[in-house]
Amino acid sequence: MLKFYYNSGPNPHKVALFLEEAELEYEAVPVETRIGDQHKPEFLAINPNAKAPALLDGDTAVFDSNAILLYLAEKTGSFLPNDTAPLRAELLSWLMFVATGIGPYSGQAVHFKLHAREQLDYAIKRYQHEAERHYGVLDDRLSQREWLVGDSYTIVDMALWGWARFAPRVMGEEVYDGFSNVKRLIASIDARPAVGRVEALMQRFQFRMDAEEDARRNLFPGAYHHEGQG
Repeated sequence: MLKFYYNSGPNPHKVALFLEEAELEYEAVPVETRIGDQHKPEFLAINPNAKAPALLDGDTAVFDSNAILLYLAEKTGSFLPNDTAPLRAELLSWLMFVATGIGPYSGQAVHFKLHAREQLDYAIKRYQHEAERHYGVLDDRLSQREWLVGDSYTIVDMALWGWARFAPRVMGEEVYDGFSNVKRLIASIDARPAVGRVEALMQRFQFRMDAEEDARRNLFPGAYHHEGQG
């Protein structure tokens, strides 16, 4: 059986959505990042990057949410576009666009606004602008099409959904006023029965959500790395 290591963040959401959409059997293993589960040797053996999510498929370990989506899609033959070279290229291009753009810039925007030890105006504006720019590219893409790749619901839409439902934390509550096509896509996915099962999974374990000093050290060890050195 698959083992799915998760927390309540955007990236685990997208993998959970695939697992539920494909109706795969899996064991959900919570990773309490605020108490440092991600830094334990047994977890690092699965994901040396110390992040959730991760997946174990027998003896095969897969980490990075987008890699997991692609691995599961290819393993099951589900939620991929028609098997043509042009659509394969589109799938990889847009999946990597979400992976290298939407996720990192949104995450850094939230970090510098809500979690950084210093309020750095330049960093806040930089990541906020780039998050908005990336959503603008996606909104343009969706202006004349129902789904991001081909003519069907794919892992690329799932990858965007994982982050876009958290977009108000990045860009404010009125974010979707400027990205109506993204809003329409997310509403379409939210209406799917699998989303209710994902939400139930995320409520099954009560993850620690505070920002106490010990939690911040576990979440952002790089910010404390040089303390006491010199």
